[in-house]
Amino acid sequence: MAISYMRSLKSVTFPKEIARVIGCRTFAAGGGKAKKGSKGGGATDGPRVSSLSKEVKSTTVVGANILKDGTDPKVLPDSEYPEWLWHLLDKKPALSELRRKDLESLPYEELKRFVKLDNRARIKENNSLKAKN
Repeated sequence: MAISYMRSLKSVTFPKEIARVIGCRTFAAGGGKAKKGSKGGGATDGPRVSSLSKEVKSTTVVGANILKDGTDPKVLPDSEYPEWLWHLLDKKPALSELRRKDLESLPYEELKRFVKLDNRARIKENNSLKAKN
């Protein structure tokens, strides 16, 4: 069946431009194997110098724009941001510290975190026991 289809295509004539596009096979730039030890960084592997001025860097959040036609957002004063934002990077107690504390005296958020971490630890332990058997 495929052979008869190919024979029927022989009688069809295509312009030379289409034949070039169809018959063209392209490869990635650089052709061949990468040099040993190279990371494929491109032509300039040295440190890149930013072309933005210090004034622009201090007044805008460079690279935070996710919209195609948008602009980078401006940096606002600290009072303009919500209070919870400043506590995102606070250190939270580890599971071992939570186990040492009295569970009845823990605040709700820490108790919730303790249950989550404890469940995760038990699941890991059960999985490691099953893997050894």
